[in-house]
Amino acid sequence: MRIVLAFASLLASALPALAQIPPGAAELRIYAGLHAAAAKGDSAEIARLIAAGEKPNVQDAHGRTPLHVAAHFGHQAAAQALLKGGANPNALDAQRYDIVTIASVNNDVPMLRLALAGGCDPKAITSPYQGTALIAAAHLGHTQVVRVLIAAGAPLDHVNNLGWTALIESIVLGNGGKNHTDTLEALVKAGANVNIADRQGVTPLGLAKSRGYGEMARILEAAGAK
Repeated sequence: MRIVLAFASLLASALPALAQIPPGAAELRIYAGLHAAAAKGDSAEIARLIAAGEKPNVQDAHGRTPLHVAAHFGHQAAAQALLKGGANPNALDAQRYDIVTIASVNNDVPMLRLALAGGCDPKAITSPYQGTALIAAAHLGHTQVVRVLIAAGAPLDHVNNLGWTALIESIVLGNGGKNHTDTLEALVKAGANVNIADRQGVTPLGLAKSRGYGEMARILEAAGAK
């Protein structure tokens, strides 16, 4: 069990290396056209450029479309203008992130709702971890995002390439505090399988108990966890 906990801690510290990357200052300086307008949140310029013939799904050096850029910076009107202009709502950047996952990681509920209303797929497999937006949100304890994704039909029991579900990530990559506990409870109430074990055969209940997360363990036991 100590090995499992050590691995989870090590992995949590390494995750930022594979996290979604917003445009940096150097990229913003060279952006032009729709990418520049998206970064500024200029919806009127976006509409003008698309009407003039610019392609809404053009990609930058990291595979980001203007829609990805708008999502990174939380520019709702810009994102709406891009979607209206034909932007692919389910486009993936070079690291396989879509705007649903970007909004979920940013804890940006308004952008998430806009994305889902604009045709984004809450079931999409994204990220280098072959996970879902729900798993990413559970990892970070973004409870309201988790609830929105559940209501949209996100897969509750998808297992990523680390061998973890959203439920497991709320435990092993969480801190046992209110946000992660509420996240776990939302997943349990929605019907997530409380007995899917990790690759070492440790169940969510075992993981919660080993970390001393008593309230999580109580919720799991009440739901029939073994």
